[in-house]
Amino acid sequence: MAAESVLAVQGLSAWYGRAQILFDVGLDVARGEVVALMGRNGAGKSTTLKSIMGLVERTRGEVVFRGRSLRWMEPFEIARLGLGYVPEDRRIFTELSVRENLEVGRQPPRVGAPSWTAEKLFRIFPNLAEMGARAGGRMSGGEQQMLTVARTLMGNPFLVLLDEPSEGIAPRIVEEMANMILELKKEGLSVVLCEQNLHFAALVSDRAYVIEKGQIRYRGTMQELAANEAVKREYLGL
Repeated sequence: MAAESVLAVQGLSAWYGRAQILFDVGLDVARGEVVALMGRNGAGKSTTLKSIMGLVERTRGEVVFRGRSLRWMEPFEIARLGLGYVPEDRRIFTELSVRENLEVGRQPPRVGAPSWTAEKLFRIFPNLAEMGARAGGRMSGGEQQMLTVARTLMGNPFLVLLDEPSEGIAPRIVEEMANMILELKKEGLSVVLCEQNLHFAALVSDRAYVIEKGQIRYRGTMQELAANEAVKREYLGL
């Protein structure tokens, strides 16, 4: 029996002004699956996530989320359907406490999606549990990254788009981030993970796509990618 599809992207192209950034990108994600989108800086990873979320003004192609086309939808409408997005630049509310940041993201429970409370999230993010009253601006970059993920989960999404979660954070926090993603997977959450860190992606991902110059150059299981020296050398610089 085929796994239930949560996200299907076909023929996705995107432009910033006159410059075309994506060229017929295609990918799919099943329920409870972690899929890595890998590539160098500037390869098109972040633009792919932004295009899925409706944040790029000019796009072409089809994005289907839980059987529903996202074409012509505004980003807030897409978010209300249960598609979460964690941008690379975090965007927490620095003056609000950890708990207040979490409350900002709260949405009603969704049938078929994992349901989250602050207390449940604190079990997965023990660091956050120790600083519930701390202002977001007084946290480290890695702690802010965790808070951004936790706040997104308060929306009870079916799928989360994570943009470079391991970028620029301490190795200890990277390890905690990996454990967190595995816990989310156990809950049945689907994840698309944009990453350059192959070691981190290999710890948590089921499958991988490699993007270069806005085109998908490779697709396969994470295990196959980790063993493919030619692809790693050519497209990931490893």
